[in-house]
Amino acid sequence: MNFDSILLELSAIIVGAALLGTVFLYARQPIIIAYIAIGIIIGPSGLGLIRRPESIEQMAHLGVVLLLFIIGLNLQPGKLIKLFSKAIWLTFATSLLFASVSTGFAMLIGLDLASALIFGAAMMFSSTVVGLKLIPTTTLHHKHTGEVMTSVLLLQDILAIIVILFISGEQNQHVLATFVFIIIKLVALWFTAFMGVRYLIIPLLNKFDSVQEYTFVLTLAWCLFWAEAAHLLGLSFETGAFVAGLSIASRNVSLIVAENLKPLREFFLIMFFFAVGAKLDLQMSPGLLLAAMVFGAVLVPLKVWVFKYAFKRSGEKTRLSGELAVRLGQSSEFSLLVAFSALSAGLLTPEEMNVIQVATIVTFVISTYWVVLKYPTPISGSPVLRRD
Repeated sequence: MNFDSILLELSAIIVGAALLGTVFLYARQPIIIAYIAIGIIIGPSGLGLIRRPESIEQMAHLGVVLLLFIIGLNLQPGKLIKLFSKAIWLTFATSLLFASVSTGFAMLIGLDLASALIFGAAMMFSSTVVGLKLIPTTTLHHKHTGEVMTSVLLLQDILAIIVILFISGEQNQHVLATFVFIIIKLVALWFTAFMGVRYLIIPLLNKFDSVQEYTFVLTLAWCLFWAEAAHLLGLSFETGAFVAGLSIASRNVSLIVAENLKPLREFFLIMFFFAVGAKLDLQMSPGLLLAAMVFGAVLVPLKVWVFKYAFKRSGEKTRLSGELAVRLGQSSEFSLLVAFSALSAGLLTPEEMNVIQVATIVTFVISTYWVVLKYPTPISGSPVLRRD
């Protein structure tokens, strides 16, 4: 793709997002939905202005990486480890339940057992992007809500990596052995990053802290370096970015870096939500389309109810359990990655993958409305609930 094509596509996306976003804000609707909608409208299934959303999706991935880096910058490692030990049973128990329900639904609409199991695996996760995008910065950085959400979402990310590895046929080991191997790689990544910060990054920042541009470039390079390192180790880019952020979190510079990266993060997250809409293929049988939409609409309240019960059982207060449950009530961007991996491996048909895509987008829409109308978010149409 040449430069003119990229510039034209970016212009169409940003102008379209601005126009539709204006309409949505006047109508007091969540602006995230406008980004997904413009993807559907000008993507391959709509006007066809963007014919190959894959290039946009690659850029969009950077927004997710930056989001996880900023989250890591604002969490204390010691406290996060304690939360992991508390959240691990909750995460795996709820994931198993959601996978079982989703598998049963897939078999009801005619998918064979193998495809149904993949459908179940895809739908059991919650969205890191939607969940953390809709939580106010002050809540994420300083309150228990953000810390608990982050611990659950990161544990789900580890589980998603294992699922994708098995679907792709890259691991032939026992499940437990694979899980242990991933944990070992995570610990090695974490230790090396912390040593790098102590003996390389901090001395450089102390020497050149008067040059803000250098601080910005150096920390961004640190984020991208560890994102790629994690990918080379068989982990996700997001995991590496989170570890990179966490390695700097205890330093005074972390909050300044997080604030400076926000505009860059927001730009690429617009690309992410656009790509979600643009990849949707509406050329599927009406029966499957309706079934996917109905399941997405049912899955959100089911997840909310299950998560609320699980959080209460784990010792959280009723009010906090309810808020956490609603914020985790959608499917995940990993749902789309699982579906694509299964399609590439010949385990799903394109139409079966579209069922996962439609159901996931429906959960994004319903969950976003639920959160925005009931809890504080940076994009709320109500001044009372709008908190950055």
